[in-house]
Amino acid sequence: MTKLNNPSSAIKVILAILLFMCLLNMPYGFFTLVRFAALVGFGILAYKASDKQDKTEMIIYGTLALLFQPFFKIALGREMWNIVDVIVGGWLLYSVFVKKEANEDN
Repeated sequence: MTKLNNPSSAIKVILAILLFMCLLNMPYGFFTLVRFAALVGFGILAYKASDKQDKTEMIIYGTLALLFQPFFKIALGREMWNIVDVIVGGWLLYSVFVKKEANEDN
């Protein structure tokens, strides 16, 4: 079992939980909060990826920060946002638990 002692892993798990919570019937203010949290979280992850010289992850996290930012909203519709939330949340959890364990085996 992977421990969440790494700040990046904790950020990913928290963001994934918030994104999955967006599938529930929540008040509009919650979605705005998630957008701010995603902007900050993905921004931190992009910065950490740039410190590791990982340009691919930096671009992915930077793009996700722009996608979720709350200032210039991208209108995808509720169903499309739900799909995006599930894909991104699932990918975040995969990157913490599955990908990390695969790297530990090598």
